[in-house]
Amino acid sequence: MIVQIKSVLSPAQLDLCVKRIASADWRDGRITAGPQSARVKTNEQVAASCPHGRELGQMILAELERTPLFLSAALPRHVFPILFNRYAPGMAFGPHIDNAIRPIPGTPHRIRTDLSATLFLADPDDYDGGELVIQDGDAAHRVKLPAGDMVLYPASTLHHVTAVTRGVRLAAFFWVQSLVRDNEARAILHDMDNAIRELGARDADDPAVLRLTGCYHNLVRRWAEV
Repeated sequence: MIVQIKSVLSPAQLDLCVKRIASADWRDGRITAGPQSARVKTNEQVAASCPHGRELGQMILAELERTPLFLSAALPRHVFPILFNRYAPGMAFGPHIDNAIRPIPGTPHRIRTDLSATLFLADPDDYDGGELVIQDGDAAHRVKLPAGDMVLYPASTLHHVTAVTRGVRLAAFFWVQSLVRDNEARAILHDMDNAIRELGARDADDPAVLRLTGCYHNLVRRWAEV
């Protein structure tokens, strides 16, 4: 399931992000890559210890916690500390699958990466190339969203970022460990949640809405890992 989420950040928040990360501590992006991914990765990332990155990451996380579509689609249990990357001309990230387990820097904890997320911070007109290409079976989804929009997709999928040929591609990215590990089960719950919301908007007192809501929570109770 690939989900696009519009306007996670406001124009004022986007402006703050761009200004703060301009003076952040940028490092070689291979610091978070596994052995295979490092061979095909050329970009830059804000160091995990950078105070600008930490401040902006907390701001983004607070917005995600107020975003119903993210909560419904991800059912988040843990969110990896949000990171930032940039691709200048000639930079790209070849085909890869994200590491299944990620240690959280500075802690003894690790998370399972059920979902990957990219939050675009630069407008599509500001750069050429830099598309996120997500392989979904035989179909390849090419994603290049307006600044402030985000895409959420299974971390188990093969994906890559095409080479930037003009301008700079800026983005925040992170991983989510979901309460529901199975992608298909999570997709069913998301569809059911959407249907409940639509039916409730038409007639909140319809007994069928209550029954469906009960089915939704009973399925979460059956599938969730807490």
